[in-house]
Amino acid sequence: MKDSNFLKEHNGRLMWHPMTSPKDSIDQPPKIITGSSGVTITDIDGHQVVDAVGGLWNVNLGYSCQPVKDAISAQLDKLPYYSTFRGTSNDAAIELSYELSEFFAPDGMARAFFTSGGSDSVETALRLARQYHKLRGEAGRTKFLSLKKGYHGTHIGGASVNGNANFRTAYEPLLPGCFHIPAPYTYRNPFNETDPAKLAQLCAAALEDEIAFQGANTIAAMIMEPILGAGGVIPPHPSFAPMVQEICNRHGILLITDEVITAYGRTGAWSGARLWGIQPDMMATAKAITNGYFPFGAVMLGHRFVDVFEDNPAAKIGHGYTYSGHPVGAAAALACLAETRRLNVIENAAARGTQLYEGLQALMAKHDIVGDVRGGYGLMTAMELVSNRATKAPINPDVATMVQDVAYQNGAMVRASGPNLILSPPLILTKDDATTILSALDAGLTAASQAAA
Repeated sequence: MKDSNFLKEHNGRLMWHPMTSPKDSIDQPPKIITGSSGVTITDIDGHQVVDAVGGLWNVNLGYSCQPVKDAISAQLDKLPYYSTFRGTSNDAAIELSYELSEFFAPDGMARAFFTSGGSDSVETALRLARQYHKLRGEAGRTKFLSLKKGYHGTHIGGASVNGNANFRTAYEPLLPGCFHIPAPYTYRNPFNETDPAKLAQLCAAALEDEIAFQGANTIAAMIMEPILGAGGVIPPHPSFAPMVQEICNRHGILLITDEVITAYGRTGAWSGARLWGIQPDMMATAKAITNGYFPFGAVMLGHRFVDVFEDNPAAKIGHGYTYSGHPVGAAAALACLAETRRLNVIENAAARGTQLYEGLQALMAKHDIVGDVRGGYGLMTAMELVSNRATKAPINPDVATMVQDVAYQNGAMVRASGPNLILSPPLILTKDDATTILSALDAGLTAASQAAA
């Protein structure tokens, strides 16, 4: 193992990091994380902080979940890999498909298709949506609808349905036939509507209008996050998702919920679909499925969707990944699912989420650079910084980065994304951990406010 001086010297120089520029990684080297325990992480200099990012929305059970580690170790000794392509399978993947079908039965799910992660799961759902319509004799249904501000990964299909230019512009032209409707983003929307229920109706009407314009018989699916995550934690009004489902059902359009973040308890419900009382046709999941300990994902498939494939002998799925149903990943997911159920993490996610949400509201009352606070559903919260609260004028993203850096020095890793500061800590967070996060954020906001004065 190279010493710390070597690692610091080469940090950002030989490895390109996701979601930043190579030059930025050299000029402002990333923090080097070398250890972890519970909900805390330790950097190369021995500085320990509460991880309010939860890895990347995925370490729901923290960094010391021994049952998952033991399951990975045992599976490596037994069967470290085998394919699930035609003609072969493995016991761990079969058992996991059963457990997931039971777990997601209230959401109307019946089958699982395994992937290597969230972007893979989204890509799989988009491809299978087109095949579904071809099998039904509607080959013209190839288009996709999604929400502005939505995030659906980085593959070509996922990037195409993404609703944020940061993940699109440099890679265009993308997949043709992808169209976006306004998100139910109360703080900023083209309707200047501040009432969440009215905004939900306006966005649903925009969906109806886009369907009419494109032609319902040309649209394969609508994909959306139950709560928009990377776009700044944007929860819709509870009426929105049911309206979207009704519209999609009426027009024969499949509904895909991107549950890569929201599944397995983060919202205070076991899935985002269940939170809003809907049953989509497909659910893309990943992240917390293995607590971040192994790259893995699963697309859950609903009954109506499954029937079209299983009733047709010609429905060959010409899609899959080398690591689909990886036995080590499946073993990790089985242990993770069992521990998630045993701890009943949705209760703590709801309680600590309320604590953070109310704490952020208190910080907003204290600091004028906080324009909006969003959350209220489990451990998904965010604050949006502004240069002028009255006009909602955007703030320089460097200010959010300053808050992030000062918060880190004061005991918490938070995530700056544009003008937003996003919190997605492990679901085993304690009351004291949440207090530490809020105190660290307070220090960061104080420093940024003083620098702007």
